[in-house]
Amino acid sequence: MKNLMLIFAALFLVQITNAQVKFGLRAGISTADVSTEQIRVKNAQDLDALGISVANANYGVHFGAVIQVQIGKRFFIQPEVLLSSNSVDYKIENFREVQTFQNIAKESYQYLDIPIMMGFKFGPLRLQGGPVAHKFLNSTSDLTDISGYDPEFKDWNLGYQTGIGLDIWKFMVDVKYEGTFQNKGDHFNFFGNDYNFDTKPGRFVATLGFTF
Repeated sequence: MKNLMLIFAALFLVQITNAQVKFGLRAGISTADVSTEQIRVKNAQDLDALGISVANANYGVHFGAVIQVQIGKRFFIQPEVLLSSNSVDYKIENFREVQTFQNIAKESYQYLDIPIMMGFKFGPLRLQGGPVAHKFLNSTSDLTDISGYDPEFKDWNLGYQTGIGLDIWKFMVDVKYEGTFQNKGDHFNFFGNDYNFDTKPGRFVATLGFTF
């Protein structure tokens, strides 16, 4: 078994040595699915205090670097490292007042995205898919003005991407759909209790790159 693994490793190294490698920079935008459901938040007395729903998922932006390694005639691996920023507008209904009122609270997020695409090339066309990891960097939120709000962001989130790409001269164009394994709003914590929407968010990602 050990010798067989060494043979496979040697064959892989040979393929990498003969591979075509491209380095590049890229930037793009993303747009997220919008959930219409509402979270009911209870206060310290276990009474309904707030209703939270998504009013608008704003366009996000990202930029970073990419490496495309083509092994053989068709197969390729394409790891990327991207800084991304996006924001969501939440509609807040306050039930604690005598007269219920609504307002909009904006929350922004910054992540380091690391997708690793794999797939096959057919001329300039690429069919691709693979895992993506998101490293949480920072967040700013109007929700912090609400008493009892204490967000708990996970350091890493995992998901997947799938889509198509085009390689035209030195340009790389990618359009992908991204899904995640975490529920939307899973960082919400009010009065020591965790909340989240029942849906797992997805987003569409469009990126333009230039290789050297």
